[in-house]
Amino acid sequence: MTIRIMGTGSYLPENIVTNDDLAKIMDTSDEWIASRTGIRKRHLVKEETTAQMSAKAAKQALKEAGLKAEELDLIIVGTLSGDYVTPSTACEVQAMIGADKAVAFDVNAACSGFMFAMNTAYAFIQSGIYQNALVIGAEILSRLMDWNDRSTCVLFGDGAGAAVVTADEKGLLGFVQGSDGTKGMVLACKNRLNNNPLIKNSVEPDHVFMDGQEVYKFAVSTVPASIQAVLEEAGLEVSDIKYFLLHQANIRIIQSVAKRLKADINRFPTTLEHCGNISAASVPILLDEVNKKGMLQRGDKLVMAGFGAGLTWSAAVIEW
Repeated sequence: MTIRIMGTGSYLPENIVTNDDLAKIMDTSDEWIASRTGIRKRHLVKEETTAQMSAKAAKQALKEAGLKAEELDLIIVGTLSGDYVTPSTACEVQAMIGADKAVAFDVNAACSGFMFAMNTAYAFIQSGIYQNALVIGAEILSRLMDWNDRSTCVLFGDGAGAAVVTADEKGLLGFVQGSDGTKGMVLACKNRLNNNPLIKNSVEPDHVFMDGQEVYKFAVSTVPASIQAVLEEAGLEVSDIKYFLLHQANIRIIQSVAKRLKADINRFPTTLEHCGNISAASVPILLDEVNKKGMLQRGDKLVMAGFGAGLTWSAAVIEW
């Protein structure tokens, strides 16, 4: 028994911020950003919350799957930017959609979050504990950015993507994941500092820090290696895969992975140009976009891969 994706959904905030918009408030330009990253615009929240975006994406996925919220056994949200420290985003979503029978919790694997959540759902379903799961990747990264740091803030956006997975004989064909905490500080964001009767500290919020070169070197070596590993596990070759759905971090990373796999770049669809990097949400948003465009047919084999802070990485082969 494995899991099959039965429905997808996504939500992007209504407000769009272009590279030209950013050039008005910082020393940058559309050419500078696009040539280095492939990004031309991103969606940023104004009123939406992480949970609200997640719920909207979830309702789309449930509708396509033909499943009612009350039939869900499990809700897992991959996020590093929930609206609250507690309750979890997943518990908020449970309340919003009326999934009163589901167990709900969050996982934080940064840009690999959706993939880690999907593998966790697979473990529960494969063991026979649950049958139907809702897996979500959702982020409001704009709340964590230093908007004076042009090297980092221009990369990120906000949004949510979701997938309904159910027990089936076909679907997930292979999965690999990993972590390397020894290099975790190359992409980090501090939580609140200690502030209690024993110590007094500033409570000013910290922002995301990224050593771009180190993250790039990690990605271009680890991602193709993880894809090759999961293909071997599934008994497949690069040529068997219709599309490679990678975390949308940087167009140069995607191009490098395609080159190392000796695969046509046209088999690597992107949302980078209009979404930017949405961490845990990027893979499910891309999956939903490809699905809604009618690019997928039952039986197609896809690779999905996430990579990012932690450092973490994951790759899966699925039969659509």
